[in-house]
Amino acid sequence: MSDKIKISFPDKSIKEFEKGINSYEIAASISRKLADDILVAEVNGKMKDLSAPLNEDSEIVFHKFDSEKGREVYWHTTSHIMAQAIEELFPGAKFGVGPPIENGFYYDIDSDKKFSDEDLAKIESKMLEISKRDLKPVRKYLKRADAINYFNSERKDPYKVEILETIAKDEENVSLYSQGEFTDLCRGPHLPTTAKVKAVKLLSVSGSYWRGDEKRQMLQRIYGISFPKQKELDEYLKNLEEAKKRDHRKLGKELELFSFHEEGPGFPFWHNNGMILLNNLKEYLRGKLAELDYQEINTPIILNQKLWLQSGHYENYKENMYFTEIDERDFAVKPMNCPGSTMVYRTSMKSYRDLPLRLFEFGLVHRHELSGVLSGLFRVRSFTQDDAHIFCTPDQIEEEISILIKLIFDVYNTFGFNDVKVYLSTRPEKYIGSLEVWNSSEKSLASALETAGVKYKINEGDGAFYGAKIDFVVKDSLRRDWQLGTIQLDFSMPERFGLEYIGADSKIHRPVMIHRAIFGSFERFVGVLTEHYSGYFPLWLTPVQVNILPITDSHKDYAKRIYDELRKDGFRVNVDNRNEKIGFKIRESENKKIPYMIIIGDKEVENNNISVRQHLKGDIGKFELNEFKEKIKLQSSNREDYN
Repeated sequence: MSDKIKISFPDKSIKEFEKGINSYEIAASISRKLADDILVAEVNGKMKDLSAPLNEDSEIVFHKFDSEKGREVYWHTTSHIMAQAIEELFPGAKFGVGPPIENGFYYDIDSDKKFSDEDLAKIESKMLEISKRDLKPVRKYLKRADAINYFNSERKDPYKVEILETIAKDEENVSLYSQGEFTDLCRGPHLPTTAKVKAVKLLSVSGSYWRGDEKRQMLQRIYGISFPKQKELDEYLKNLEEAKKRDHRKLGKELELFSFHEEGPGFPFWHNNGMILLNNLKEYLRGKLAELDYQEINTPIILNQKLWLQSGHYENYKENMYFTEIDERDFAVKPMNCPGSTMVYRTSMKSYRDLPLRLFEFGLVHRHELSGVLSGLFRVRSFTQDDAHIFCTPDQIEEEISILIKLIFDVYNTFGFNDVKVYLSTRPEKYIGSLEVWNSSEKSLASALETAGVKYKINEGDGAFYGAKIDFVVKDSLRRDWQLGTIQLDFSMPERFGLEYIGADSKIHRPVMIHRAIFGSFERFVGVLTEHYSGYFPLWLTPVQVNILPITDSHKDYAKRIYDELRKDGFRVNVDNRNEKIGFKIRESENKKIPYMIIIGDKEVENNNISVRQHLKGDIGKFELNEFKEKIKLQSSNREDYN
């Protein structure tokens, strides 16, 4: 039996090593810098500690802090460091769970001490002290019964015992990690040393019921973030403060875009400014879709419950649906638009010459979300999807997906979303259709992405219940990720609804259904755009493009003439005729983030021109009115950012 193993690397190279070598040693054999930078290894698709020995031929991927998996492990270890710091500072504390999250980590703590901001600062200092101890997390396995005994008798931690008795009840052996005197129940993996954690900030503390059950113990959840460099932490905190200023809920109220009310919790009320913004987005998208021969449809909000049973939504989605009764028959408020689209398709027999048939719908849907997860426009109970359903032949799939990918990137570029990550999401645990169909679906999407030259990552098990999908994640101006668009391939719904077309062979065939959205929903997209632009919407989008400010009452007639001229050419204009000082009017216009102000005084009336101020830039000079109109017309038609 050979004492050598073969290790395959992402660049397709293969090297031989002695059996029992660990990932850190492999990295060190390649480069000392690589060994210093890596945090964790992915071995045959599973995350492993760098110290774990390798005894068989393996594929290996090293992860640094710049990778999602690397950050996950980094923040996981930091959560253990925080728990250790709390245990040293506040003896007797008990610990629930402490996972990494999208940005940082948290740990749920049961302690008699009510943690204050001063306590968080003490914990931070202790964490950095622990980090400098250069403790090596060590993994050991225990029989589950022995682990229960350990946490019962030595640690006296009922939360870990409950996890072992419920969540881990089917496991014979469980793993524990120790760093210095601190030991925790954990599957791992972890950083090779606590010394990797260089900069820490504990952000907040809030209440959290144990295991999300309001009848159980209320714990204290401490959130934090950590980085390998202080500079990275400083930048993150700066962006966090900026994000608070950009909160779309705050800006939405200030800019009079939308509001929420107790009479309809989770249902947005759109104001006039918000409707202008929404309609501009809709008209922009309608124009893009017209170029690709889409047909616009609209389907009912309430449909017979039998339809949702037939589509599979009732079985997979009923807890998120609203139901009602009409004429002693059961109906449901639609949570998705797709079944209605199949009804439109079915109204006439289609030929292969009619395909692809591209139907789009700005369809209002309703979904029951728990009150605790509602979050401004990001999580609502009613929203309008920018939906489309494309019915095509199997041999048209790849071309249609390629067209969609190009369209989505083109649209995102308009809004300055130039950094886009793409994920191929595969079969979830709850799904409809055969494995054969699912495998074909996943293969078709992967092929289309590769043909389009788009780099993508696999997102295991995150597909829709009816088909695999491609998800698009954009970075905004604060470098935050937002999942927006999706393309979903569906072989199941055409089968369920008996959709057909006559092929070139004069025989009956089944079409393929492609679901797609670009914004996701208009509501959420407005929230994302508001924070992305910090409320400074581009000229073509903004509700009010020009604010006319007469200095005194004697200038109102000329201001009205300017207003009428601009309105006649289709510009969105406001006149501020209030009896206020011009400085006050300018400040208010700035606060409302109106792109341009026209100041009207004696000289402007006398010379038949206008003085123009630009938001954030101040005075940009005097213009003839037609000259100014041409300037903003060009800027608006080109969809330029005016800043």
